[in-house]
Formats: sequence, C-alpha cells, structure tokens
Amino acid sequence: MNFGHVSVMLGEVLDALDVKPHGSYLDCTLGGGGHARAIAQQLADDGLIVGIDRDDEAIRAAEENLSDVACTVKIARGNFSELDKILDGLNVGELDGILFDLGVSSHQIDTASRGFSYMKDSPLDMRMDRRQSLTAFDVVNTYDEARLAKIFHDYGEERFAKRVAAAICRARKILPIDTTAQLVRIVEQTVPRTKNGGHPAKRIFQAVRIEVNGELEILSGALKSAIGRLKVGGRLAVITFHSLEDRIVKDTFKHAAQACICPKNFPVCVCNHKPEVKILGKAKIPTVAEIESNSRAKSAKLRVVEKLGGASR
Repeated sequence: MNFGHVSVMLGEVLDALDVKPHGSYLDCTLGGGGHARAIAQQLADDGLIVGIDRDDEAIRAAEENLSDVACTVKIARGNFSELDKILDGLNVGELDGILFDLGVSSHQIDTASRGFSYMKDSPLDMRMDRRQSLTAFDVVNTYDEARLAKIFHDYGEERFAKRVAAAICRARKILPIDTTAQLVRIVEQTVPRTKNGGHPAKRIFQAVRIEVNGELEILSGALKSAIGRLKVGGRLAVITFHSLEDRIVKDTFKHAAQACICPKNFPVCVCNHKPEVKILGKAKIPTVAEIESNSRAKSAKLRVVEKLGGASR
C-alpha cells in the first residue's frame, strides 16, 4: 500500500534521537512508517521500533513498509493519549527515544473521501480514527453559534470567527452542510481574502479538524507520559506545524526542565522539584532545500529534550 507521505525533517529527527543500534524507539504518530523505517534501518536485530497510530490505513501501510527491517517491530492501533496503556499491553518498558510528528499526513489530506482538505470536494469527515462517532459534519451542523465561534477563534486563530459561525448557522437552516465544498463556499463568501494570508478556509478547516480529533487537549498529557517512559539519556523529539501545538510543546518542555516550581514570592524553595529533562537547543526548522521539495514542511518546527537522571515515572 502506497501511503504517499514524505517524512518531514528526517535527517534532523535521526540526529535528534541519537539512534543507538541496540536501542528501543517509539513513533507515536506512525503514519505510513517513514520516520520509523529510517530509525529501524539504524537498529540491530535486537533493537526495537514501536509504532502507534489511530488511522487504520496508516497501520496497514506501516506494516508493509516495516516488513523487511531487521529489528523487532511492534505496532498498535490507538491514540497516543493512551501511550502508557499501549506500551504496557505490548510489554514495552523504558525507551531510548520517542517521536511525535503532529502533522496531518499527506495521505489523509490527499484522499478526498477523508474530508481533510478544503481543496477537494468530499463529505465532511476529518476523523483520524474512523471508529469514533464525532465527525466534521457533526461539528459544523450541530454546534451552536457561540461554540463554533470559540472553536474557530481558539483553534483556527480566525479573526472573523463570529462572522463565519453566524454564516454557517444561517446556511444550515436552509440545508445541512454535507460537504467540504459547501463549507468552503460559506467561508469564501464571509472571510475577505488577503494578499499573503493563504486560502480563507485554511484556518476554519484546521479548527474543525482539531475539534474532531481532540488534538490539543491530549497533547500535554501525552508528552508528560512520553517523558516518563524515557530512559535516562533518552530523547523526546516533537515536530509541530502550527503555533497552537508548538506553544503546548514549548510550555510542557519548559515546565519539565524547571528545577524549583515554588511561587515566586516564596523566600526559599520548599518544593524540592527536580528537572526531568534538559532542552537541547532552540527549535529547528527545515532547510530551504526541503521546503522547496516539499512545501508541506514549510511550517514545521522540531523541539528536542533529553531525560535527566533522578527523574522517575
């Protein structure tokens, strides 16, 4: 199965994880297995690569992509918010490295029937895990105007959130909004085009997708679980694609790297809190060459931390 996805910042990820031949690694957003395969190719036969994804098509593609590697491969279908439960079920303990690539896969965007793209007409879906009941259709057609406006503002950072929400509610009184093309048309008629702002529906589709998949609400907890699963000296690498998720990653890493967390007005430290990780440099971005060959890498940022001794699960 050709999943048709180009792994972003592949060389930088391998450097960030500092892959050890006999190590164990987890890809929390397996996709078609591009990053996982590159990691696995650096592992000996006693190495381990674990993959988690909630998309059934991604799982099938990754199984095929990883079928000929020398190391042990364990793949589970699930949500990375259940990272600890999944690893316990696979009898996997502490790991040498963990990766999150938070972008929507090219396969999901390019497959019209999945409903992720504002460039392709399809039923409103946007579920990464098609076993769940909530779809983009449900969000667009059943959420009240205030709730829609909040989602568009908070998850899409859309200046015209209230205006778009009102337009959607007016339109759906006449006919249900069944397709991506209908939603795009409403947004185009509501949001003024700007010279360098991209397609006016981009932020609305991002907001609906985040709501459908609960992307932001699960992220911080999953990162904390991942830190807890690392061996001392193990690395956690996260690729983000927009400011909302990058802010969560940055703040979670900053908190995990803090020593004292007492209120600032305390005269002496009483918390005895020890930093769990150290932050390895500033966020990295793709090279110009990579962006030229893969435009979807343009907004990517890679942040990395390393587990310190003395921090425990």
